[in-house]
Amino acid sequence: MKRLENKIAIVTGGGSGIGRGAAHALAEEGAKVVICGRRLSRLEETVEAIWGKGGAALAVQADVSKEKDIKHLVQATVEAYGRIDILINNAGVDGGTAIHQVEAAEWDRVMDINLRGVFLAMRHVLPLMRAQAAGHIINISSESGLEYYTGDGVYGTSKHALNAFGEYVQRENQDLNIRVNTICPGMVVTEMSENSPGLNHAKCLYPEDIADLIIWLLTRRQNIKIGTPILIQTMLNPWE
Repeated sequence: MKRLENKIAIVTGGGSGIGRGAAHALAEEGAKVVICGRRLSRLEETVEAIWGKGGAALAVQADVSKEKDIKHLVQATVEAYGRIDILINNAGVDGGTAIHQVEAAEWDRVMDINLRGVFLAMRHVLPLMRAQAAGHIINISSESGLEYYTGDGVYGTSKHALNAFGEYVQRENQDLNIRVNTICPGMVVTEMSENSPGLNHAKCLYPEDIADLIIWLLTRRQNIKIGTPILIQTMLNPWE
């Protein structure tokens, strides 16, 4: 029997990068996966690939910063599969510059996706998990949520806040058998990063590395709590 047989999982930002890697890994372990994102074609590609390997998946087009979209995502998942056991909050955007130069609209864009989107997903999934007295939520943060990189203040602030938010949710819900983990990856080769000048791909993480950690966390005994946030990085500097 696969380790996540018949578990129902939502993965935000599941059409590419870490989200796509997580969706494939969950399906390979037997979970039924619902992925969301703004680009329907990428979601459909991921779903088709999962079904092609014998898994089960559903695509729901959604912008995580919009509450009506999150409500639709949760409703579609429950209508299709009856429950939600796992939530992977992966959708995120980079952006920003030095604080004295950043426009308010850019600040709002980053916070809307990286922080508000996680809040909305939590807000509409947690009541279901609390009612069933079981669930596991994993937030994908960043090494930038632990460090303070010059010129990265907007993105970094969103991730520092996400780390704290995850711990609040853990403490509010752990008595109901709900676990929350936050993963802080270093540089991962994705569509957003692969063409960055000076980036040595051989010294980077890949989505599969994060997916492996996600599966490891999801398959611990229920009473095991892993400290948060969890930093995963390479030992060699990926910047040449």
